[in-house]
Amino acid sequence: MAAAGDPGQQRAEEVAAVVVVGSCMTDLVSLTSRLPKTGETIHGHKFFIGFGGKGANQCVQAARLGAKTSMVCKVGKDSFGSDYIENLKQNDISTEFTYQTQDAATGTASIIVNNEGQNIIIIVAGANLLLNTEDLKKAATTINKAKVMICQLEITPETSLEALTMAHSNGVKTLFNPAPAIADLDPRFYTLSDVFCCNETEAEILTGLAVGSPADAGKAALVLMERGCHVVIVTLGAEGCVMLSQTEPVPKHIPTEKVKPVDTTGAGDSFVGALAFYLAYYPHLSLEEMLKRSNFIAAVSVQAAGTQSSYPYKKDLPLDLF
Repeated sequence: MAAAGDPGQQRAEEVAAVVVVGSCMTDLVSLTSRLPKTGETIHGHKFFIGFGGKGANQCVQAARLGAKTSMVCKVGKDSFGSDYIENLKQNDISTEFTYQTQDAATGTASIIVNNEGQNIIIIVAGANLLLNTEDLKKAATTINKAKVMICQLEITPETSLEALTMAHSNGVKTLFNPAPAIADLDPRFYTLSDVFCCNETEAEILTGLAVGSPADAGKAALVLMERGCHVVIVTLGAEGCVMLSQTEPVPKHIPTEKVKPVDTTGAGDSFVGALAFYLAYYPHLSLEEMLKRSNFIAAVSVQAAGTQSSYPYKKDLPLDLF
């Protein structure tokens, strides 16, 4: 049921447990000692091109942990797009619904990372914004047979909402990552999300509350819960995360081990991808245990450079995570 000119159906016969409807971005990364000021030109010491985009990042991390995955996305009919499709295949991700368009360029993210591992990023979404309802209809069987479906906001909100509606109405567990956040998010996003996972900045934008501590994150999570979410997780970088659910309505802080970060780019996506893996394959685990394990995996990712290039494989992780 693949679209004409479709790049690959190499695993169409296997049902994907984790389906991501989201973005693919080519990362253009510059490493420099510090971030430049307005109007300033500074020397960097390294440049590389990598694979990113929140959707694909999350899909790659889930796949590297052993999940059967499928990526529903759109790239340009350009060299970045063709390279991206090859990257997904290399990560054993089904590209049956990875569409290529001539109407826009593959999305790009220009990333500057300083010596502390902090970053600033500009994304130009390009072809990601052309993923539409028609594309979702072609992928409907795959979406509806999944155990978990993940969405973000690097494609149009309408398309994400449509995908969440489709999954939710078929009993597929929905994991929504409202990134990049928009203040006036359609209220249906909250009610359609089985798990609503955002970082502290996104929580601030969505609630208008300052989030500078786990206690603040708990307050923001309560506001988000009141909007109809079943489970809310606010990630706090080095501080771990805070969880809240309809069944456990008191915010709980889940700390993570302290590590020395090399590059924090994509750590939140590693966390979301890991969480999707556990939701799909280890549904018997408590949410707290899933989050502890996801924290650990994300902490491993920040200790290497790059985005997907820093994501660990199952074989490189402690056995007690599986």
